[in-house]
Amino acid sequence: MIYDISMMIHQDMQVYKNKAEKKPSFKTLENHQDNHVHETEIKMGLHTGTHVDYPLHMIQDGKTSDNESLLELIGTCKVLDLTEVDVIDEEILSRYNIDEDDFILFKTKNSLSDDFIFDFVYLTADGADYLKKKKIRGVGTDALGIERSQPDHPTHKLLLEDDIIIIEGLRLKDIKEAQYEMVCLPLKINHVEAVPARVILID
Repeated sequence: MIYDISMMIHQDMQVYKNKAEKKPSFKTLENHQDNHVHETEIKMGLHTGTHVDYPLHMIQDGKTSDNESLLELIGTCKVLDLTEVDVIDEEILSRYNIDEDDFILFKTKNSLSDDFIFDFVYLTADGADYLKKKKIRGVGTDALGIERSQPDHPTHKLLLEDDIIIIEGLRLKDIKEAQYEMVCLPLKINHVEAVPARVILID
């Protein structure tokens, strides 16, 4: 079974804090009434929908999409069902079997809504530090941010400074807690701090 856990990109999709300027826009450049082809232009930020963050996003002179390795983005992952918690911290994570080189995906109440949730479930700094010490290779969340209103963005920095991959904007409503094979393919865009991606799970 293949599960597509990516957000659908459209003009009315949820975006961070519902900011109108972050909504993707589509423009028809050519149509069959006036020409022999149909062509569409899209304008959107690189943090739109399901996307991968790279260190430059939060760290000055940090690594960019140029340093990406598909070997890290394709492989086994563990989905943790955290739909009953309001915050993901060290105490919560310590209940689970998390091993070195794991790729962990957080299924939370964020996945139950197609609208942006302002008090979305997030990963705390001590939770990020716990995962860093576990030496995981990556973490994915079903929110459009892995942290919320934390001064100086410690969650992002703790993970990214250790080259731990961050995927944001997953859709995990119909995914059971289990181990899967994950394929995450960011668009091939040069030297940027984030890239939209298509992510699937294979059971």
